[in-house]
Amino acid sequence: MIKLLALRELRALFSAPSTWFMLAALQFIFAWFFLARLDAYLELQPQLAQMANAPGATASIAAPVFNVIALLLMMLIPMFTMRAIAEERRNQTLPLLLASPLSSTQIVLGKFCGLMLFLMVLMVSTPLMIYSLQLGTPLDHGLLWSNVLGLLLLSACYCALGLYMSSLTNQPIIAAISALAVLVGLWLADVSSKADSPWHLFSPLFHFQNFNFGLLDSADAVYFLSFSSVFLLLAIRRLNNNRVYG
Repeated sequence: MIKLLALRELRALFSAPSTWFMLAALQFIFAWFFLARLDAYLELQPQLAQMANAPGATASIAAPVFNVIALLLMMLIPMFTMRAIAEERRNQTLPLLLASPLSSTQIVLGKFCGLMLFLMVLMVSTPLMIYSLQLGTPLDHGLLWSNVLGLLLLSACYCALGLYMSSLTNQPIIAAISALAVLVGLWLADVSSKADSPWHLFSPLFHFQNFNFGLLDSADAVYFLSFSSVFLLLAIRRLNNNRVYG
């Protein structure tokens, strides 16, 4: 049942004209930034050739591209999650969904999986662009896939938070603004704090940085899984309350 609900969510996303517009815009931004980094790397080639341990194409091109994508997804994922539950409530279809044999857990996980499948389709072009560099230079596959894994875990955090905010209201735009406000607040607390400040530990983008550098730290993975689990559980609890209290 989770699979069916995930596919339903995926179809709903792809059936919206605004989704295709945002997909086209994002692919243009990804490609533009990739080509800009490639151009900068080629201009620095004479200087890099004289360095003993010069950074390779993966560190100079791929890592900055993934870092920009992580920042863009922070602003865009709330736009994709805002309709997940809020629109069901606004269209009066949520009571029908809650009256079905599906549990609240299945509903939330189904919508979460559908959103994650959509984001995987959105992001698949980035590794393909990076791998095109292998025609002319060797790549650091460990660094590349560390970034891919980090981006997926980061996206899961954003989706879980967006789903919870969507479960609190019947206005999708309010859900999007609320999720964006929380994410931007955590990011600003991170970038504006001192190096030894504990505020860094609350920011998803801070924990993504180790993946961006190719460092797989179990503490970062635990943070991402805990962040996602907490907000998914809160969304499930919210739907259970709707079942009990109508």
